[in-house]
Amino acid sequence: MADRLVVLHQGTLPPNAEHIEALADTVYATEEELPLLLPGADILLCWHSITPAVAASWPKDPALAPSWVHVAAAGVDSLLFPALVDHPDVVLTNSRGVYDRAIAEYVLGLILALAKDFPGSWEHQRRREWRPRDSERIGGRTALVWGTGPIGRAVARMLRAVGMRVCGAGRTARADDPDFGTVHEGAGTSLRTALADADYVILAAPLTPATRCMVDASVLAAMKPGARLVNVGRGGLVDEEALVKHLADGRLAGAALDVFAQEPLPAGSRLWDMPGVIVSPHTAGEVTGWRAQLADLFLENLRRRAEGRPLRNVVDKEKGYVRDPTAMEPC
Repeated sequence: MADRLVVLHQGTLPPNAEHIEALADTVYATEEELPLLLPGADILLCWHSITPAVAASWPKDPALAPSWVHVAAAGVDSLLFPALVDHPDVVLTNSRGVYDRAIAEYVLGLILALAKDFPGSWEHQRRREWRPRDSERIGGRTALVWGTGPIGRAVARMLRAVGMRVCGAGRTARADDPDFGTVHEGAGTSLRTALADADYVILAAPLTPATRCMVDASVLAAMKPGARLVNVGRGGLVDEEALVKHLADGRLAGAALDVFAQEPLPAGSRLWDMPGVIVSPHTAGEVTGWRAQLADLFLENLRRRAEGRPLRNVVDKEKGYVRDPTAMEPC
């Protein structure tokens, strides 16, 4: 008997929907329909992933909860609610690996845009103003990549390739990492030294209880005067009020932010028009063909389940990320 699959969507369906439907008894649900359709389902595909709807719709009877939840995203923070995390029979998987190179390219683009002041050039062009001026080099500058998962590693390799000096920050300190060289412990004293030396601090960590607001006022104060912050992780990693203050007083030279505590970013946010700030709408990983890659990864896992093989990208629900990229689990 085929599994009953619920696909949570926001108007756009997976491009390989017909192949998915051939393997599972598939129904499609909006956020409003999910409370009616989720109970009793075997599988939930969160094609629309950043939403409180799953937590709000989760069956009160654990016996009616799906045994497998897959997220069409790298981050799983919206699904780390107690009823799912504490249910021992629910396997959670994500789309780790789809976004790595795309986000690394985006980070490089943001750093170049900040260093060369492309937004300023575009504004002068709009005003038909001819204003020659110097720009900064990025070769030889120091980047601290906070988050040593696959996205952070791809960013580190990309920045090293253009001549930047790179180090990392993560859960465990080490001195001989192949991509970062030195990795500073995120809660360690050596991180303060690294922050004081970095020209760019790039956030690529998952949002978990341990990382929420990890970039607070004290961390921002420890950053090198004139440094810039790039966030392609999650908005909740940063105390945005503290960031606005440090940008407004000129201590930081700028920021490039693709993610925010509230999305869409409210129209009244000061971040929209602060000098030296680049705002983008959570699109760092969205390159041509990205939806097809997400859909193909889920289809591969669906086939694995049908054949009784272990699933890819099994998330440690207590930690909030895939601890071992080779780890798989029967489902």
